[in-house]
Amino acid sequence: MLPLEGKKAVVTGCATGIGQGIAIGLAKAGAHVIALDIGDLEDTREKVMAAGGGCDCYQVDLSDSGAVYRVWEKLVAEAGAVDILFNNAGMQYRRTAFEYPEEMFDKVVAVNLKAAYLLSQRAAVHFRERGIRGKIINTASLFTTFGGFEVSGYTCSKHGIMGMTKALSNEFAPFGICVNAIAPGYIQTELTRAVWSDPLKRKPIDERIPAGRWGRPEDFEGVAVFLASRASDYITGVMIPVDGGYSVR
Repeated sequence: MLPLEGKKAVVTGCATGIGQGIAIGLAKAGAHVIALDIGDLEDTREKVMAAGGGCDCYQVDLSDSGAVYRVWEKLVAEAGAVDILFNNAGMQYRRTAFEYPEEMFDKVVAVNLKAAYLLSQRAAVHFRERGIRGKIINTASLFTTFGGFEVSGYTCSKHGIMGMTKALSNEFAPFGICVNAIAPGYIQTELTRAVWSDPLKRKPIDERIPAGRWGRPEDFEGVAVFLASRASDYITGVMIPVDGGYSVR
């Protein structure tokens, strides 16, 4: 029930980090990856192809709603059909809530939440029109349930991701479309460099992770394949933590 041969999967935010790990995992299971990111995707293309999958790449700024619509229409026209949407793209901006600038709040919410919502809408319509039992998977966060410090815009957006996941799962389930989320814990990527590179900030986190280490992008391969495959056909509206036990400590 896990192989994805013949499936086409759109993965956003996969030039590096967690998204790249997701793309590689889906490719290993046989999926053709359609990669979206604002950054250079050549490294992802090479790694996906080395894993045995095909890869089409689209460079796009997901903070621009018009660009979101245009890239969706373009990729569907070129792919013919899509089976899986993995809304992973995200950005973070660190500043105290006393000083958090409105323009950065708007951009963080646009990339992390609004783009995911718009793409989910387009994907669901696409699935329904073609009778595809599609999968929509969203990247939430520990901050979907925690508050955090100096990341208020990010926290607002990630709480929104879980609300969106629940709401869309209710409306899309009658059409055989599953909507779920993953919640990464502390993963050693560029997004978290400000924390893992600072010994004082890192020490209490290290002490709390039962698995004894920070996560790596490859830790997302299995959960991505599970939620994208037939194995999860009767699971919808839930969030799976991928955090080495941090959230239950």
